[in-house]
Amino acid sequence: MIKHLMKLVWNRKRANILITLEIFACFLVLFATLVMVIYYVDNYRQPRGFDYTNVWSVGTAMSTLADMERNDKEAMKTNTAAFFHAIKNMPEVESLSVIAQAPYTISVNNTYVEYKGKRIRTAQNHATDDLPQVLNLELVRGRWFGPADDGLSWNSVVINRKLAEELFGDEDPIGKDVSDKRPRKGENGQPAPHREWRVVGVLSEFRKEGEFSAPEPYIFQRSVPGVGRSWDFLIKVRPNVTKAFEETLIRRLHMINPNWSFEVDELSQLRDSRLSWQIAPMIAAGIVVAFLMVMVALGLVGVVWQSVSQRTTEIGLRRALGAPATSIYKQILGELVIISSCGLLAGVLIVVQFPLLDLVGFLSGQVYFYSLLASLGVIYAVTLLCGLYPSRIATKIQPVEALRWE
Repeated sequence: MIKHLMKLVWNRKRANILITLEIFACFLVLFATLVMVIYYVDNYRQPRGFDYTNVWSVGTAMSTLADMERNDKEAMKTNTAAFFHAIKNMPEVESLSVIAQAPYTISVNNTYVEYKGKRIRTAQNHATDDLPQVLNLELVRGRWFGPADDGLSWNSVVINRKLAEELFGDEDPIGKDVSDKRPRKGENGQPAPHREWRVVGVLSEFRKEGEFSAPEPYIFQRSVPGVGRSWDFLIKVRPNVTKAFEETLIRRLHMINPNWSFEVDELSQLRDSRLSWQIAPMIAAGIVVAFLMVMVALGLVGVVWQSVSQRTTEIGLRRALGAPATSIYKQILGELVIISSCGLLAGVLIVVQFPLLDLVGFLSGQVYFYSLLASLGVIYAVTLLCGLYPSRIATKIQPVEALRWE
């Protein structure tokens, strides 16, 4: 039966080649879209690692930062400490921390960590002692930063579980030095002294970019207000605090230094903006796929309809010889499946090359497999749906139609 159907498709190859190419192109675009969607869905269902509820980000305007960096770094540190203590003493504030890159912001900072010759690139951040209270961070090993880290000859760092697994495997990371051992040059061009980064704690997870971002290795270094440059203040406000508190907060900061400008955002608003920005490519790709699917569907219906119209004699004779309606259905739909399979086979041969060449290392094998399976399922489902009505028309052809043409 399959061999006979393949012969019928081959005999009409000129009419079928265009729809085969359309299916091939549609499969590639659909697969790319589903890879993106399933990748985001897979990321979304994983733990975020922090809680943004009732958390506000108070950042220094970039123009102010640039001016202070050029003219007076010490004044910038002094102001940061003054701002920190002023905010912390406000009754509306439940807890307060300073962080280099706040959650859902686009700023990124990376570094390298090393252990026993194994070197890994990781995202890094700086934060003060109260960040776990502000973002409700979950420690699975060790501790967070605290006054016990003052005056140490090494830097305390906290890493997430993914970095711990990649760098240490089953070994306990607490107390281990993960600093990059490569020689470094100081500001005067001389070799800079090496300073250890010792792990004091392990977080369950921390995905700064939000729900759609993939889990990645992450490391926190300790910061003290007023020692480093001015960064974002993360404020966990009390549940009954409204947006009106923003005006009071800015007025309080301007009492310390009226020349500085500030930007206040709720993390929930930053989250909505970030997710909208990440969803936009999926929506655009979905529109393109929808147009392609419509084109393929119309092409399939047209090809089958034309085939049925031109094969009235053949179908009528089969009916005269006793072929049931189900047999006609199977023949028409079987030809469609073969036409689709030719285009899909070419598409599959292309997409399987990407993991073999390690071009999609950020994707898990599970995401890639489910995307491939879903793409094949959608194309075959559209193929069968487009063939149902023309096939039904074919079953209505009576034997007398064949005799009329004889």
